[in-house]
Amino acid sequence: MQLRADVALIDIEGTVGSIAFVRDVLFPYARDRMNAYVDKHQEDPQVRALLDQTAREAQVDVHDLPGILSALHAWADEDRKVTVLKELQGLIWVEGFESSGLRGHLFDDAVSALRRFHRAGVKLHVYSSGSVAAQKLLFGHSVAGDLIPLLSGFYDTAIGGKQHAESYVKIANDIGARPERIVFFSDNERELDAAHDAGVQTVQLARPSDGTLPSPRHPVAETFEGIDLLP
Repeated sequence: MQLRADVALIDIEGTVGSIAFVRDVLFPYARDRMNAYVDKHQEDPQVRALLDQTAREAQVDVHDLPGILSALHAWADEDRKVTVLKELQGLIWVEGFESSGLRGHLFDDAVSALRRFHRAGVKLHVYSSGSVAAQKLLFGHSVAGDLIPLLSGFYDTAIGGKQHAESYVKIANDIGARPERIVFFSDNERELDAAHDAGVQTVQLARPSDGTLPSPRHPVAETFEGIDLLP
């Protein structure tokens, strides 16, 4: 598969890294440590701001720490794409990646493709529901080493939901690229639909190991092998 593009916009979970790593390693790691982390850091300005925002979104008192934690755990259990939860999870993962030996899982074919696209002069940007901080941790402490130098930018749900076309328009404007010169790689059909509606090229990664069902509306590949981008 050969595509003309100046920018590759890349999802993480199910695309360049396994769903199982996020589901079975990262999420439980944050869940098991959330209460202790919040108790220890609740007076830190960054954490306090996240707790206050959680209280507003959950409609509980800002001083009701058990209520705030209950809301955070409920959102985590429901896999809700709530920005404040993702940012708090990212802070907890910092400690894991920097001091506990966590390493971000990436597929070998994805690592090879990122390097191949970079060598070709394609700008690489990440768009994930996980916070920008968490994205940088995963790529900076990956099983393939520090891949941050390959990447030109990071986006999370602060710019908008991944199933909304306007989010991709905003990203294109922020990058300074025409939508039709961007390729979005994701396993999620609804995200790909939104990107397509914004005029962005799309490719679905339907990896058998993750059980992704191929989409009838987008080009599909099981791996990044054989995908070339030409600026």
